[in-house]
Amino acid sequence: MQLLINGSEIAAYPSQFTVTTMDLDDGESTVRTADGTLNRDRIAVKRQIEMSWGPLPWGKISAILSAMENVFFSFTYPDPMTGKYETKTFYVGNRPAPFATAKGNEILWNGLKITLTER
Repeated sequence: MQLLINGSEIAAYPSQFTVTTMDLDDGESTVRTADGTLNRDRIAVKRQIEMSWGPLPWGKISAILSAMENVFFSFTYPDPMTGKYETKTFYVGNRPAPFATAKGNEILWNGLKITLTER
């Protein structure tokens, strides 16, 4: 598997990687008729990607987070729906990074979780 952020390989590969194909909220013309039939106005189909990591040294976690510091960035990933690698523009939500342990001058962070949402 290959994961690229702005064309560069990700600093460390996640232990968990989930791609969700999601429909954006329906438009105002989405209604149910009296017989219960849904007339749907789908706005768009977007991807949401969830990733998490096990223990990461300080340098690796910093590189991952720094690569995603811009408001929007390109991300290349394997897409289960298209059956090929896709490059799309994403933004990142909250990025919890629990502290794990310190070994001398090295700090290990365990459980970084990131959710990317397609623009």
